[in-house]
Amino acid sequence: MKIALIATSSRKNSNSLRFVTYLRRLLAEEGDHEVSIIDFEEYDIPFVGQGAVKKDGLTPFQEELIRNWETADLVIFAMPEYNWTAPPQATNTIHQLGGPAFKHLFDNKVFAMVGVSNGRGGRQPALDMTTVVNKIISFTNSYSIVSPKLYESHETAINLDEHGHFVGHEVYERTVRSFVDYTLNVAQRWTSPSLIEK
Repeated sequence: MKIALIATSSRKNSNSLRFVTYLRRLLAEEGDHEVSIIDFEEYDIPFVGQGAVKKDGLTPFQEELIRNWETADLVIFAMPEYNWTAPPQATNTIHQLGGPAFKHLFDNKVFAMVGVSNGRGGRQPALDMTTVVNKIISFTNSYSIVSPKLYESHETAINLDEHGHFVGHEVYERTVRSFVDYTLNVAQRWTSPSLIEK
């Protein structure tokens, strides 16, 4: 399976990047998956009303994001919690890529959401992003799903070091593994060739 892990924080060495780096290690244990990480540190998508993403004029960041996303079967967004919501870069990305030119990014995919926090947060950004992605799937009449199982990465900097190695409480590791197992199961069922309409 091809999996794109998208860390939607523009901060250097963010907790979101720690999380997806850790997730890539867990996915390597689960099977022969092709996993890519996209980091928003070089984020340069113009905000809605200030410009648009043009297919024939992509920046290096935009090209990397779109290339990895469009080839993925499973797309996992990891989002920091900013004032009890998702970061503007995350939702702006969906708004800017949610039109006809990039409709294919929302077709025959499974999406999963992770909220990342230094404390005991993370649920709200995952819920907010679920709403936005579901709306675009519906609006573009695409055939994709957002997995119902969210993950809240609590106390991320305590549980993962700066290189994405697990160093924390066993409950954290156990619950991340449960999220990975569930998400892969949903993705395998959804992307099975016998279930995809030709």
